[in-house]
Amino acid sequence: MIIEELRVINFRNYKDIHLKFHPRLNIFVGNNAQGKTNLLEAIYLCAVGRSFRTNRDNEMINIEKQQAYVRVKLKKKYGDVDIEIRLSSGHGKDAKVNNICLTKIGELLGNLNVVLFSPEDLKLIKGGPGERRKFMDREISQIFTRYYYILGQYNKILRHRNRLLKDSRKRNLDLEVWNEQLAMTGAWIIFYRRNFIKRINLLARLMHRKVTGSAETLEIIYDSDVEVEDNDRIDQIKGNMLKKLENSINTDKKRGLTTTGPHRDDIILMINGLNAKNYGSQGQQRTVVLSLKLAEIELIKGEVGEYPVLLLDDVMSELDSERQNYLISNLKNVQTFITTAITEHIKEMGWKDKVIFNISKGQIG
Repeated sequence: MIIEELRVINFRNYKDIHLKFHPRLNIFVGNNAQGKTNLLEAIYLCAVGRSFRTNRDNEMINIEKQQAYVRVKLKKKYGDVDIEIRLSSGHGKDAKVNNICLTKIGELLGNLNVVLFSPEDLKLIKGGPGERRKFMDREISQIFTRYYYILGQYNKILRHRNRLLKDSRKRNLDLEVWNEQLAMTGAWIIFYRRNFIKRINLLARLMHRKVTGSAETLEIIYDSDVEVEDNDRIDQIKGNMLKKLENSINTDKKRGLTTTGPHRDDIILMINGLNAKNYGSQGQQRTVVLSLKLAEIELIKGEVGEYPVLLLDDVMSELDSERQNYLISNLKNVQTFITTAITEHIKEMGWKDKVIFNISKGQIG
């Protein structure tokens, strides 16, 4: 898939711009705080319906305005796609795909697939389990929109069960119905996550061997809070989760929250049998993230039949020349958007097929 055009109005520090892109490499060059990342954010918004920088939509609207508008024109294998999003201060957002209004923002998923790689992605290793759950949820939702809705249902049921648990001292508490619903949606989440990790582990391991010259072996392990085997069916996973919910009821009542379920899942990233979080050097950790991102690209290609768009937000300065070269050599078939403040990176890339946008204070030259 190829993004052909981007139009933004009153988005962040941009008043009104219309850009046409190269099908391979597009580079946004400028000093810090000039608006480079804002353009990646606009693209990302059209892909998943939210920002990767903030949970508040109002922050994406120009501080002098009440509304913002973003439009992406996309060429895909099976036809053109026109995505529009309008943000209104205090009134949320509205989206259209090919001029058809969407009833739910989740309907955006699957129209534009993106892989984002930024310095923040090092949190995948250094951060807590929540960062790694976000990684799974974000990528699975782009490929399987059903997962997005199941995850939303699970979180809604979880919040309701937790409210009941907080009031459990005041009255006799019957959680049977809520346990059943939580176990059913939770089983599907575990099912999707297990299969996702199984597939991305194979791809990332291959990528990692190549970038390290076979000196290191990467293994990604799905650490589920609910015991599950590789060949377990949905009903088996559900049964296992129900047992855990029932066995933990006393603990849940004491703590006033649900202590078991996929909301407590994690991923373990191992290099040569050692946990990368505890024992990996900074260079090794960056290589793991690089391998994961390249694996994401190939996984999406395998599922949707075409490569996603890659967004590289100021990561070239985070990678040494060897990792830069490996990254670039794997992107020949992927439309890529790069933000950078260092023009030397552009020369080192050696790509002739590119367009460079110079950015200064929301102006593009």
